[in-house]
Amino acid sequence: MAKTSMVNRDIKRKKLVAKYANKRQELKKVLASATASYEEKMDASAKLQKLPRDSSASRVRNRCELTGRSRGVYKKFGLGRNKLREATMRGDVPGLRKASW
Repeated sequence: MAKTSMVNRDIKRKKLVAKYANKRQELKKVLASATASYEEKMDASAKLQKLPRDSSASRVRNRCELTGRSRGVYKKFGLGRNKLREATMRGDVPGLRKASW
C-alpha cells in the first residue's frame, strides 16, 4: 500500500488539472497562434506561469486503483502489475489470461 498522503496528493492534483484545463488550453492556444503578436504571447506566457504548478496534467501520476502503487500500472486496466496478475488468475479480467507457450 502506498502512503495515503501520496494518494491524496494525486487526487488533489487531478482536481486542479480539471479546474484549470480550459484556462491552460486557451493560453496555450494563444502561444501556438501564428497571428498573435509578441506582446500577447508574452502576456499569455506570464499568465500560464502564474497558474498553480500542480494544474499541469503532466504532474498527475498513474496509480493502482486498489493499492495506490505508482509504478507498474497498466493504464488500460487501472491496476498495478501485482493486482492485475491476481485478478487474472481469479478470472476477473475478461479476455486476459496467463501466457503459456
